Formats: sequence, C-alpha cells, structure tokens
Amino acid sequence: MIRAATVVLFGALLCLLVAAGFSLVTLSGRDAGPPGVDWFAAPDLVGLWLITLAVPLWLLWRPGPPVPAGFLLLAVVTLGAIGSLAATTKGGARDLPSLDLWAYVAALGLLAWHGMALLSAATEGRTVGKTLLRVLQIVVPAAFGFWLLYLWEIVVVGFDVPQVLLPAPTAIARAMAHHTETLGADFYQTFVKSVLSGYILGCGSGFLVGILVDRVPFLQRGLLPLGNLVSALPIVGVAPIMVMWFGFDWQSKAAVVVIMTFFPMLVNTLAGLAATEAMEKDLMRSYGAGFFETLIKLRLPNALPFIFNALKINSTLAMIGAIVAEFFGTPIVGMGFRISTEVGRMNLDMVWATIAVAAVAGSLFYGAVALLERSVTFWHPSYRQ
Repeated sequence: MIRAATVVLFGALLCLLVAAGFSLVTLSGRDAGPPGVDWFAAPDLVGLWLITLAVPLWLLWRPGPPVPAGFLLLAVVTLGAIGSLAATTKGGARDLPSLDLWAYVAALGLLAWHGMALLSAATEGRTVGKTLLRVLQIVVPAAFGFWLLYLWEIVVVGFDVPQVLLPAPTAIARAMAHHTETLGADFYQTFVKSVLSGYILGCGSGFLVGILVDRVPFLQRGLLPLGNLVSALPIVGVAPIMVMWFGFDWQSKAAVVVIMTFFPMLVNTLAGLAATEAMEKDLMRSYGAGFFETLIKLRLPNALPFIFNALKINSTLAMIGAIVAEFFGTPIVGMGFRISTEVGRMNLDMVWATIAVAAVAGSLFYGAVALLERSVTFWHPSYRQ
C-alpha cells in the first residue's frame, strides 16, 4: 500500500518538473504558454531549482528520521518561498502569471505539508525530548503562519490585486515601519487605557458579584435574568450611550468593555462555584470549616478553570469592544479611530497595519492569560500527561 507521504512527495516532484519544463521552454526561446513573467528562467535561480528538486528525491531514496527530514523540508520551502518572492518582485510585470510559477507554488505547498506533518507526528507521539518537543510546538504553527503569509503575498503580487481590495503583507509591514509612532499612540490609547482598565474592572466586579450571588441565593433569580438581558444588547447600541455618559475619552470605551466582560465572568464564576460536589462540602463541614474557609480552600480552587475560561474569553471581547466603541466618538487617537479614518482615505495598508497590531496584541494578551492559567491550575487533569 502506498503511503500518503510518498504520494505527497511524488506530487511535489511532478509540480516541480512541470515548472522546470516551462522554464526550459522559456530559456530555449519558445512560447511558454500564457503571457506573463517568466518567473523561473532567471539564471540566478538555478541553484534554488537544484536544491528544491534534489531534496525530495533524496528523501524518497533515503527517508531517514522524521524530525530531521521535516526540518530539512521546511528549510527548503523557506528558501524556495523567498526565492520566488524575489523573482516576482524582480519581474515587474503585472499580467497573467505563467504556469511555472503556480506549479512551483503547488510543489512548495506539498513539501510544506509533508514537512509539517512529520514534525506534528513527532509532537503527538511524544517520541522526542521535552526541549525538542517545545521547539516543535513553536516551529509547526510558525511554519504554517509563514506559509499563509507567503500565499497571501504571491497571490496578491501575481494577480495584481488592487491595494484597496487587499494589500500585500509587505505593504502592510512597510506601513507599520513608517508609522510606528502613530500605531504606538493608538495602541496605548486603546489597549493600555481602555482595554486593560475595563478588563480589570469588568472581570473583578463580575467575580465579586458572583461570590455575592452564590452567598445570597435570591440574587441569582433576580440578577442573572437581568444579566442575560444586558449581555444581549448590541455593542453598537451601547457604545453611543456610554459616550454620552462618560465623554469622548477612554473612560467611555472602558465602560463598554466593563459591560462586555462583566457577565461572562459572573456566569463562569457561578458555574465554577457550583462545580464542587456535595460530598466535598460535607467533608469540609465535618472538619468544622465555615463558609469563607470552605470558599477559599475548596470551592475557589475548583472554580479556577471556569474563572480562567472567562478571563480568556474576555481578553478577546475587551479588544473588540474598545475598538468598536471608538467608532462612535473618540479623540484623534486610537485603533478604532485610525481604522475608520484611514478607510475614508482609502489608505488600506494603514488599516490592515492597525488590524495587525490589534490582532497581535489580542493574541499576546490571550497567551499571557493562558500561561497564567497553566501556572496556577497545573493540577487540573487537562494538564496531566
């Protein structure tokens, strides 16, 4: 039975040979098919061609250990992607790209697929050491993200997509490099002032009210339905009201974040406190423990996974709420203000640069909360190997 990995490597070789055939036809002076840039006929890409063709052939002949083979394939894919991007930039034409480019891209995609599959299998099988396992857990998603950015760039450049529709990643990177101070000021206004303050107030108050509702049962019947009603309100309706109440500065955006983060924390705190079994409570009472001692030593530790679940959910909701709230009135600074303003100017590379900064900040914020959860709830069964 033919292995799927062999099929992938044969497919990559076939695509590479097709692209090589088109390039050889171009070098011989004959028509290579559709009009466009002869991307891989340049003499300075001969070495790139030889390496890209030789490595899959060598791996088919001698497969070797999976981890070194995976790293080798990813290295070849990275080299091939950089070389093809340099060729497209050097070509300068904006007609229909020739078939050798897309055959080459398809071959790189198959090689990247096989390389990431080899490394992922090593992480799932736990057949490597802890240090290498951590490296692989970073390399595989990083390689996948690099491949998506490469496809984005090559498609936008190859098909000459208008910048107002979708700018290339390189254009977004240039906008970020040229407007560092502006993006930094927007980040400070939106994330540091609005998101963090609203996140702390919303999550903290939701946690404290959750403990109060658990202590006073009748509040659960009166407060939770009201909370469900408020949490269902659309943010585009709440944000203008908060602007009228708290002004145009960051305080109104923080108020929107408080509303968005309060009830997820309240509901998860109540669910976590209710997760303690009756037998565990009876055991604490047999030890003579009161309500607060049982709460601190038993119920809150059991509720930590639920609380951190709310913290992770709110880390993304807070960023969304603050940015959307800035659409309805803000000083001339902030991520939401920058997006709405630059869209009106048709300056889409700056819009995408702001979106990239927001996405990275939100991801890092979520990752920080997840790391804190890992260090605090290491005893939870989901973290046991």
